[in-house]
Amino acid sequence: MTDECGYVSLAILESGLDVIRQAPGLHGTLELIVRRPGAGEREVVGEGQLEVVEGLVGDSWKRRGSGRTPDGSAHPELQLTLMNSRVIRLLAPGPDRWPLAGDQLFVDLDLSAANFPAGTRLSIGGAVIEVTPIPHTGCKKFLARYGPDALQFVNSPLGRELNLRGINSKVIQSGAIRTRDIVRKL
Repeated sequence: MTDECGYVSLAILESGLDVIRQAPGLHGTLELIVRRPGAGEREVVGEGQLEVVEGLVGDSWKRRGSGRTPDGSAHPELQLTLMNSRVIRLLAPGPDRWPLAGDQLFVDLDLSAANFPAGTRLSIGGAVIEVTPIPHTGCKKFLARYGPDALQFVNSPLGRELNLRGINSKVIQSGAIRTRDIVRKL
């Protein structure tokens, strides 16, 4: 299934597209919550708190800042990232490697651009988030963690259309979230 580096081949990734396309469109489940307390650190938690100003409480998003803002402060449109759990399951068959993707929320939900255009809102537990327009694409870190075929897969035209790398969002209503919560398109 994987090459000598532990990477999944493009042929296997492409063979999983049908399963990815079968993800539910209106409501799914929150499969994993990951906080990033510091650079390169990951903390899997069973529950978390989403806050309008802070994002995922305990995550370093706000402290890290962004090169996309004039003053280097945290970009409000990049507060929270979601990734389809069917995609990460294909890229990293072992769940211990899911957090390496760097996303905070892994959901069983169709995150395609057609289903979740910018401005779409989702409820998760007691919180509400909104999809932002900035694309979430694979980068050098993603390449190092999942390999060149995975990067090609998520950044391809189809990969971008389906948002295989995931989506960016921001918190609109603060609230508690838990693994296995229902994620609903509003």
